Amino acid sequence: MKYIKKETMIKELPFDERPREKLQRQGIGCLSNAELLAILIGSGTKDASAIVLANRILALEKNGISFLADCMPEELSHIPGIGMAKSCQIVAAIELGKRIATKPKEKKLNIKSPKDAATLFIEEMRYLKKEFFKVLLLNTKNEIIMIENISIGNLNSSMVHPREVFCTAVKKSAYSMIVVHNHPSGNPIPSQADIDITRRLVEAGEILGIKVLDHLIIGDGIYISLKEKNLM
Repeated sequence: MKYIKKETMIKELPFDERPREKLQRQGIGCLSNAELLAILIGSGTKDASAIVLANRILALEKNGISFLADCMPEELSHIPGIGMAKSCQIVAAIELGKRIATKPKEKKLNIKSPKDAATLFIEEMRYLKKEFFKVLLLNTKNEIIMIENISIGNLNSSMVHPREVFCTAVKKSAYSMIVVHNHPSGNPIPSQADIDITRRLVEAGEILGIKVLDHLIIGDGIYISLKEKNLM
């Protein structure tokens, strides 16, 4: 009697070994070429899982995935289980990857002084009618990673909590930060609340390993650096 080998379907795999679930739990770097292709393929057929279809694609050339760099949809669509729709999805994903790889990285701004940081905000924040609290995240070269709005309203310990200030900084692996807020009155002289919050953030940063380099207060065309005033 001839036995027909039954292909394992993805839903029959242990939960942690299914490509999408594996990506979510372990990260994209843990997936094999076949698993990455399987996610692009999406669904298999009644006789073959997306993983099986992915392996059929990889088996087309001895160099495996390399040939996909210049592949046309028609070259994939003749594979059993891979129609034109799936072929176009795969080719489109490869093209996106190529475009991302060849796009020059934008030059990051480097912050060398409180004035450099203040220049980014002084015109934007001088006319605001409410207090905005922002965080400028930096890498090890003092280059800007991102700028984030933390809160809007009156500045006090309940409005600005280290939990919110450092949340994105931790996710982005920031090395340091500069915090910035405005005084709608136009007078940038720091209040005692400003000083207290700054010291609280510095202490939290020391625990998390993310330096708080400065706290800038923006007024009407002028600013004050708490670092320069030795208030932090």
